Amino acid sequence: MKKESIEKSYALARERYADYGVDTDAALAALKNIPISLHCWQGDDVGGFETSQSALSGGIQVTGNYPGKARTPAELRTDAEEAFSVIPGKHRFSLHASYGEFGGKKVDRDAIGPEHFVGWVEWARKNKVALDFNGTFFAHPLSAAGYTLSSPDDRIRRFWIEHAKRSRAIGADMGRELGTPCVINHWVPDGSKDSPVDRSGCRARLLDSLDEVLAKTYSPDQLLDSVEGKLFGIGAEAFTVGSHEFYLGYAATRKILVTLDLGHYHPTEVVADKISSVLPFVPGVLLHVSRGVRWDSDHVVTLNDDIRELCLEIVRVGKADRIHIGLDFFDGTINRIGAWAVGTRSTQKGLLFGLLEPRQKLLEADGVSDGFARLELLEEAKTLPAGAVWDYYCDRENVPTDGMLIPEIHRYERETLAKRA
Repeated sequence: MKKESIEKSYALARERYADYGVDTDAALAALKNIPISLHCWQGDDVGGFETSQSALSGGIQVTGNYPGKARTPAELRTDAEEAFSVIPGKHRFSLHASYGEFGGKKVDRDAIGPEHFVGWVEWARKNKVALDFNGTFFAHPLSAAGYTLSSPDDRIRRFWIEHAKRSRAIGADMGRELGTPCVINHWVPDGSKDSPVDRSGCRARLLDSLDEVLAKTYSPDQLLDSVEGKLFGIGAEAFTVGSHEFYLGYAATRKILVTLDLGHYHPTEVVADKISSVLPFVPGVLLHVSRGVRWDSDHVVTLNDDIRELCLEIVRVGKADRIHIGLDFFDGTINRIGAWAVGTRSTQKGLLFGLLEPRQKLLEADGVSDGFARLELLEEAKTLPAGAVWDYYCDRENVPTDGMLIPEIHRYERETLAKRA
């Protein structure tokens, strides 16, 4: 689309939204200040760069073998740069502990440190990208039995406690070096295929382990801790130690963030409704934006009803400083950079819908209990020209508009990914 057409369409859209009391310029200014954390594991199918890699475990599966997967930190960073180049705004990058640069040496996870992520910090600083972090509690011989921080084997549990402590130190170093707090997500896949007798014992060990891990205090200007619950996983269908109830109680009593993953609930649960329910009790929320198809399948995010409702609620609660947005999907069946682009841009479109919502009129209808007016306004908002506002935003940020994204991703595939045979 030509620039002249984009600007003309935006002028008409701005006028149309003004009829509803919506300032599109203000909406775009707000959208630019909402960062999304892209996840490293989409770029290489959760492989990581350890010298001795174990098969995926912990209920994680990646399907597909699309050509061009990143094989080294340098390739992954190049791919991430391409993704950032087609996504408007400034965003973040989330790393797993297994993505360090270990110089071809075997460095076990209880021995990792900030020195293994110096290259990532330098890259982030150069590209003006903030970093987030995750401990890696899967794909390791000492996670094969299904229990890590809750293991009854003290040797195994001590190993993972040390890993978690070192992961926090790495995250704090990233936050300190880059001048913005690193959000570290603590997720462990602990659980079992069938129901254990001593559920309480498992959860008591997990609680004790977490308390020891979090005993060291870091400045919130450097590190923000979050804990993530899950409903079930492959191999942990009957019992998950870190359930939602466990972690919500833990986050509330320890005054840390709680992670809400869209794929970690019953299919009929609405994650959008949970945001206002938990924010009064915890310092903040980390959202893992994903798309479950029948189960926690981590499909690439699209602008479906779940994402739209989630993004509307993010805007409506008005606490953007306490809500951190990260992506969590992995698809090896399609172009991986394209997956990053589609997932991030779809999430941004959802946020834009929220920022363009005729909020004042809706609140007025709410205030007088005019259910009809509220319902009709919500329906009218769905067909307002948000697409023209989005194209204008992309053009202003010098990234491809929707009509130009496919050619750009295909160009990168021809010139870069195809050479990784």
